[in-house]
Amino acid sequence: MAVLQKRAHREKRRKRVRRKVVGTAERPRLSVYRSNVHIYAQLIDDDAARTLGAADSREIGEAESRKDAARKVGELIARKAQEAGIEVAVFDRGGNKYHGRIAALAEGAREGGLKL
Repeated sequence: MAVLQKRAHREKRRKRVRRKVVGTAERPRLSVYRSNVHIYAQLIDDDAARTLGAADSREIGEAESRKDAARKVGELIARKAQEAGIEVAVFDRGGNKYHGRIAALAEGAREGGLKL
């Protein structure tokens, strides 16, 4: 029962965030998905409905911790964004709280030169 409530609350937060956050070609949406083991990030142009770049923790290899892996994914997605000519993005935390691995990914993207 508690798992169902937790999923429902996360879904409610995700819908609330998505009502406000829209990505364009000039300012794509940096969407984050967090599983128990890995973390994934995508740059999405919602107008054209296409992914402009993606990165995940499986690409970076071993990391000291999951939080460190999230920071490295943030730096990797920022590097891919710069290669695609993207300097600014809007951050979509995907219903997760801005805390821990989600915050580490955002900070890594900022360190990599992406403006959120």
